[in-house]
Amino acid sequence: MAINSKRHILMIDDDEDDFFLVNALLQDISPDEYVLQWVSSYSEALAIIEARAHDLYLVDYRLGAHTGIDVLHHFRNLGYKAPVILFTGKGDYHIDKEAMQAGAADYLVKSEINAVGLERAIRYTLDKFTHLHAIEKSEKRYFSIFEKSNDAILLADCEHRIVAANPAAIRLLRYEEASLYNSYLGNLFANNEQIKTFIDQLCAEDGVVHQEFVFRTFEGQQIDVVVNASLLDEKKQLYLCIIQDITERKRKEQEKQQQEKFAITGRIARVIAHEVRNPLTNILLAVSELKTSDMPETADSQLYLDIMERNCHRINQLVTELLESTRMSELNMLAQGLNVLIEKTLQLAADRLQLNDIRVVKKLREPDMQIMADEDKMIIALLNIVINGIEAMKAGDGTLELETWHDTERVFVRIRDTGSGIPPENLAKLFEPFFTSKTKGTGLGLTATQNIILNHKGQIQVNSRPGEGTEFVISFPIVKGAK
Repeated sequence: MAINSKRHILMIDDDEDDFFLVNALLQDISPDEYVLQWVSSYSEALAIIEARAHDLYLVDYRLGAHTGIDVLHHFRNLGYKAPVILFTGKGDYHIDKEAMQAGAADYLVKSEINAVGLERAIRYTLDKFTHLHAIEKSEKRYFSIFEKSNDAILLADCEHRIVAANPAAIRLLRYEEASLYNSYLGNLFANNEQIKTFIDQLCAEDGVVHQEFVFRTFEGQQIDVVVNASLLDEKKQLYLCIIQDITERKRKEQEKQQQEKFAITGRIARVIAHEVRNPLTNILLAVSELKTSDMPETADSQLYLDIMERNCHRINQLVTELLESTRMSELNMLAQGLNVLIEKTLQLAADRLQLNDIRVVKKLREPDMQIMADEDKMIIALLNIVINGIEAMKAGDGTLELETWHDTERVFVRIRDTGSGIPPENLAKLFEPFFTSKTKGTGLGLTATQNIILNHKGQIQVNSRPGEGTEFVISFPIVKGAK
């Protein structure tokens, strides 16, 4: 392109008289705006075009053995976008159409050219090209942002059908691109109530959403996201959704909260143990003294002393279990295959599964991924969840599903039952010491399970609805380099 104020034009025409005419017309109406250079042959024109030194090209349709269409094809083959006006000796609709399809910006009949019309055609063509070039640069810039953004970006139509997705979205949601384009935004949500919230906000007057949601990937893994969604046009024909994955941040926050909760619970347990066991020991000593004393015995007195002794021992046992469930114990950590740990857990639960006629479905991903784990402790944690699932299902009418998968950083296990489910108000209290909905049991099993998983740098999530069963999703860091 020219770097001074004048616009440089190359005229490709085998008739020198036409060049003199066009140059005279331009000098007459705009003497200081254009510099016209002339070449008379197709081959000479190709050499000059290679230099890309002109702002505009005037090309005659007839160029000996070649045509102006051949010149336009040469521009296309070079990948060189430049404004071209095609000249011809007479008007011809088919040539006009062919020229426009080949990339000409305008088409002029030589016999109808005058100074005003020529200058206007050149000026309009240059202005149009400048605007189109600016638009193209803008589109490339935004397309680059779309393609290279670390945040997932989706475009959806007025029916909320996904019509475009950037590579980050495909990676995050783990869909095949074609499969994602057959989906709706609502298919991404893990919770039906959240779908309604999202759609209501998106269809509101301002059409803007900025909120945290839980999505489910194609593989069924739940991820925490922040969604920024808005309308791209006033006719509500296109929606832009920018999705930020905050799963890891939320995981670390939850892990920190859980560790803090366990630290507090552990301190409370130690205080309870100290404050309860001392008077408990005194009570037991007193009972023992009464039993061995020379005081006259009656049937009732012996019965009451036995009751006191049994309950003291029970309280002592509960305190011991509380301390064990909240203590950060030392672990014998070795590389263990997660699938192997699950198989060993199921072997220990085999009698219960058979007695209750529970169907087991295993979807264990191969190859087996290894985690650093204390085998005995991890089996206890998994067994507590499996037993809870068995007890939540009716005998002869239940399915226990165990599934494993992994990404680049973590390995996951999902344990799902088809039992009675857990009411929403109980989910938040599920891992609290002594919380249980069973008629028998201490309510310390899941407390111990969570403690073990946290000690393994793991994470545990529970999803449940009354009448629809319960699923536990547990994840651990993968042992790098292990197979």
